[in-house]
Amino acid sequence: MRTVQVALAERAYPIHIGTGLLSQASLLTPFLKRPRVAIVTNDVVAPLLLNSFAESLRAAGVAVTEIILPDGEAHKDWLTLNMIFDGLLTAHCDRSTTLVALGGGVIGDMTGFAAASYQRGVPFIQIPTTLLSQVDSSVGGKTAINHPLGKNMIGAFYQPRLVLADIDSLKTLPERELKAGLAEVIKYGLIRDPEFLVWLEAHMEALLAYDAEALAYAVERSCINKAEVVVADETEQGERATLNLGHTFGHAIETGLGYGVWLHGEAVATGTIMAAELSARLGMLTAADVARVRRIFERAGLPVVGAKLGVERYLELMQHDKKVADGKLRLILLQALGKAIIHDSAPQKDIIAAIETCC
Repeated sequence: MRTVQVALAERAYPIHIGTGLLSQASLLTPFLKRPRVAIVTNDVVAPLLLNSFAESLRAAGVAVTEIILPDGEAHKDWLTLNMIFDGLLTAHCDRSTTLVALGGGVIGDMTGFAAASYQRGVPFIQIPTTLLSQVDSSVGGKTAINHPLGKNMIGAFYQPRLVLADIDSLKTLPERELKAGLAEVIKYGLIRDPEFLVWLEAHMEALLAYDAEALAYAVERSCINKAEVVVADETEQGERATLNLGHTFGHAIETGLGYGVWLHGEAVATGTIMAAELSARLGMLTAADVARVRRIFERAGLPVVGAKLGVERYLELMQHDKKVADGKLRLILLQALGKAIIHDSAPQKDIIAAIETCC
């Protein structure tokens, strides 16, 4: 087992990464206020992982409530969030009950938001079961639901007590979901870790083949990168925004097509190519750099051509992005491969040209 620490003073917590972790209740019990948990999962993950995980906790003397939600980004909304509250209230869960998110990014985000809100705050643990959630959404305390006008617009910063990333859970992951997770892995190489980018280029086939050792290393390296950024800027006042490379363009795709039509990682991949294209138009990247960015996403089996929403629709949706400040659209661009910056003065003509080039 590998462990990465998120060093947030009194709210510090470990990220355990390894195989066979779901069967080790002893990894969770030290982080429970008392031996009672509510496991929140979805109707895809539940048949695969819930029974054995819940039984391991019960065998350790932990009382378990199970809450099963519908699967998918289309259900990341108020209605589904209330299903968590319904389950907690029906089971008479109190402030000492720990919520456990067993699933991908949608489950993690909604469970975290429910934990931040239920009885004004209860503890929670993240057990991400997709590559995307293991390397990104489970770490750092961002929780949210979507709104028809914008993705992740309603939520809270609320840190988990523990993140448990069991590489074995990725064996159940469909190929499309694995590839979507690679988009967020590649992101770390592009924004701050050029050596990791080189490693990814050399090991892409192993990752796509579900090689456990390669996946564990990719998860660990990604979590180290994210933990360092989160510790430096927990509530996204500066550096943490660079983790959103490609997301402003990508969120426009997700919102414009309807949540769930494209997976988050698919939208981020094409959004990152748009950001690279814009960076080149502003004189920061070369054409060869942009080609390299496009090539690694292509090798990961991700889309490299954006959704044809139309430029006006892209611009409209991007104005609802959380990174808009004082009416200015702040974009995450690449000053070089391995170095991201926050940029709020890109000419609209160049933004339009980048969208048109990539769509």
